[in-house]
Formats: sequence, structure tokens, C-alpha cells
Amino acid sequence: MSYYKQLKEFLALAKTDNLKTKHFDSEYLGTDVKVSFGQGTPARIPWISFLIKPNTTSNGIYPVYLYYKDYDLLILAYGISETNKPRAEWNFQDKKSIDEFFRDKYSSKPDRYGASFIYKAYDVKNLPSEDEMNRDLKSIIGQYKNTLGTLQNNKIDAKFDITQWRPELEDAGLMYSNLLLTRFAASLLTKPFVILTGLSGSGKTKLAQAFVQWICADANQYRIVPVGADWTNREPLLGYPNALNPNEYVKPDSEVLDLIIRANNHPDLPHFLILDEMNLSHVERYFGDFLSVMESGESIPLYAEGTAENGVPSQLHVPPNLFIIGTVNIDETTNMFSPKVLDRANTIEFRVTDSEMASFLDNITDINMEALYEKGADMAQSFLKVAENKSFPEYDLDETNKTLVKFFGELKKTGAEFGYRSASEMIRLINQLTALDSELESNEKVDVAIMQKLLPKLHGSRRKLCPVLETLGSFCIKGDVKIIKDVFEAEDFDFHGTDVIYPLSLEKIYRMYKGAIDNGFASYAEA
Repeated sequence: MSYYKQLKEFLALAKTDNLKTKHFDSEYLGTDVKVSFGQGTPARIPWISFLIKPNTTSNGIYPVYLYYKDYDLLILAYGISETNKPRAEWNFQDKKSIDEFFRDKYSSKPDRYGASFIYKAYDVKNLPSEDEMNRDLKSIIGQYKNTLGTLQNNKIDAKFDITQWRPELEDAGLMYSNLLLTRFAASLLTKPFVILTGLSGSGKTKLAQAFVQWICADANQYRIVPVGADWTNREPLLGYPNALNPNEYVKPDSEVLDLIIRANNHPDLPHFLILDEMNLSHVERYFGDFLSVMESGESIPLYAEGTAENGVPSQLHVPPNLFIIGTVNIDETTNMFSPKVLDRANTIEFRVTDSEMASFLDNITDINMEALYEKGADMAQSFLKVAENKSFPEYDLDETNKTLVKFFGELKKTGAEFGYRSASEMIRLINQLTALDSELESNEKVDVAIMQKLLPKLHGSRRKLCPVLETLGSFCIKGDVKIIKDVFEAEDFDFHGTDVIYPLSLEKIYRMYKGAIDNGFASYAEA
């Protein structure tokens, strides 16, 4: 199998302003091939890397072609990532670095990649024969596989550990509370559909982006898709059969369909779809198929079998390694979520406290998302294993079950009780919270479950909702407290006082109650 034709095309395009790479083969001799001519503007040193996971171009070792255009020089190198120091090392001795090569040959330093080592250097104006070029590439890929095979025998799988993400977020200039990060990770692990709602500019999209860039080894494992206000059906996500050409299925420009197909083909890696401003359009119109298969486990029909090609299956399976994160802003330009949507997700509300704003203003720094790239990629398989886990030790479940039955009994009186699905997902969320942070108190975990799974179900008129909120509020505080007078109508109530059992939930219930009184209607989502 020859790579010579692809290499010649690479060298020709490198001399132009064309940065497109999709037409290049993505695999060669069991490696993932990445081609780059630059991001936004043409690079001075375009490259082709040949990768075996978990190695990436920004974190690992790999064979690589480096084209130094100013010298018309093509180097086949033992590549070493510059962004992060790789955990692996090449298995050789007495090889010359690119820095040394440039010093000896040109009495200068290369613009980049000087720490990588020379396998062969070629004059682009006088390349060797196709056979020789292919032999060189196959030889270095063979050495690469032998090196990784030796390392693999001694490899210990990295356990998913959310605490390793926290300091790296700070290094990138992002600030989130430890509890919020734990809630976010536990929610993804509980069910692969999470909604982030709350104040605009509070960091919802940045948190989702930071996580996927941290845990993914490859940018093809995720897509960040802005939802359009004109999305009236599923076509922006899943495409459509071409009515004029029955043999063609038109893929969406969003590349969401390709992402889902890739997730099916790589079940050992997590894939993420981030729908930014998810409620700019009515969610049920474009996302209804996903909502249905989340519960049924069935596939989404795309076209009548045998009538289209394009490498698109007639039935699309949404695999368990696909995680969907939606961000939501609530204002006059957006659409409210229905209980059907909220009930199928873990919903995390973002709010900014006085202390968080003060800390932010004292420590304003530029955000550097590149500092997060692939730092947690060696935990990806462990992350999937934790997500697949359905059995847990019984962490304080007796007391937790009694609490949930108490909520159920009171809510049933007002027709706002929860079903089996919500109950099981609350228990699973509590178990995942315990697995991620053993120091969380039982009441803290129940508080998160109420906030994310129970309260999003509530919406309605003042007459319908206020009695429910009064009951729920009384469950969140201990002692002889008159919930309306002492909490809802108090101007300076301390939601983190010693008498408060569930502070997150009580504060949210308070805001919903005030909204119902002031506006005659309230729901979980608020501006």
C-alpha cells in the first residue's frame, strides 16, 4: 500500500493557501493520519502525523512528515509533541535532533519541532523513488509500533479522577467551584444528556468545551454546534435523503451525523455533542428523535433501506458513548423547555455568588483553552467504564430512600409526584457523586439530586405551584419554621444556615415561589 500519491498532493497543496484536509486518507498501516496546513492562516511548516492512541499530536510520540517550506526540505521524523511533554519515549539511541540538523546544515535554528529527531531528510526538488519513500515510511511506522508495544506491556490504565481536572482548569484561566465540577461529571456519568442553564455569560459553554477538550484525544470526538432559531426539524443534525437523487443521503453541515457514526465505530472512546443555546428553537422539533431513543434504546430511521448510499446507515443507533450537553439561556428570544425534555436530563443551573464575582474581579486572566488539550485523554476509557457502571455499594441508601419516599408522598397530593425513571436516576446520581467525591455528606448529595432531577419537573400557575413549593421548602429546613413567613418573605434569610438541610434546593424553591407570586407563573428555567 503506497502513501506516495498522498504525500505528493500534500507537498503541492502546502505551496498554496488551501487549508482543507478532509480529502486526505484518515488511516494508514493501522495509524490515524492527521494532516495540517495551518489553522486560519497557512503554516510555515505543514505536517502529516501518523498516530496510535492514546498518542496525539499535542501529547505523545509519532512518525511525522515536516515540510520546511523556506528550505524546500521534507523531514520524516520521530515526532515528539511540543504542547505537552509525552509520557512515552522513542526507543532508540544516537539519533540527531532537528535542532542539531539545522545547526550543522544551515547554522540556524528551525522555527519549530526542533526537539523531534531525524529519521530521513529529503530535498523536495529531488525526492527519492516511490518505493524508497514507502519503505522509509513503513520502517518508521514499524519502529513506532514496536516502541508502543513495549510500553503497552507495562501500561497501567489511568483511573478517571475529576480532581485532576480542577487545577488544570485554573491553569487555563477558568474558575468553577469544586461542587459544580463534581455535579457536572457525575451528571454525565449518570445519564449522557446534561442541560446547563442559567445566567448568560456565567461559563456554561466554556465548562462543556473545557471538559471535552480535556478528556478527548482527538478533535473528531466532539462537535460544538450553535443551534439556529430556524431549526424546525431534525435536518440540521441528521441530514436528509436527496429527493432528486434517491442514491444520495445529504449530510448536515454541522457534522453531527458524522460524529454519531464515528461514535458507533469507536465504542471504546467517548464522543460529545454540545448544542449551544439549545432553546433558540423549539427543542422537540429538531431533537425529538433523540428524546425518544434515549428511553427506548431503538435506532433512528434515516431512510428506506436500499435507497441511499454515502456511507450513511439506514438506521442510526445512538450509542452509549455519545454524550450530549445542551446550554440554555432564558430571555425573550428563547423558547421554554417542556417537562419532557427536562425530565430526560440532569439539569444544572449556573449562578454567580457575591464571593465568586469578587474572586473573579481580583483574578481576571486571559483564558487559554489550549492548556487543557488532551490532558485527561488517558482517562477516557475509565470515564466510559464508570458511566457503564449500574451497580454501586449502598451508600447511605436507607436514609436516602426514606427521604425520597417522603417527597413522593407529599408531591402526590398535588399531582407533582415523580416516576420510576426519575427515582432510579436520582439514586444513580447520588451513587456517582459518592464515587467521585467520598467527602460529600449525604444531605449534600440528596440536595443535588433534588435540584437537578426533581425541581426541573415543576412549572405552572401560582395557584397550582405555590402549595407544592411550600411543601418542598418545608422539607429543606429543620426546626419549627413557618416556611412562608420565616423564609419566603424574609429579606435576609441565610440559605446556608445551620438549620438548612438542602441549601441549593431551598434557594431555588424560594426563587420559584417569588416568581410565581410576582408573575402568576413559574418554572425551573429562569432568566
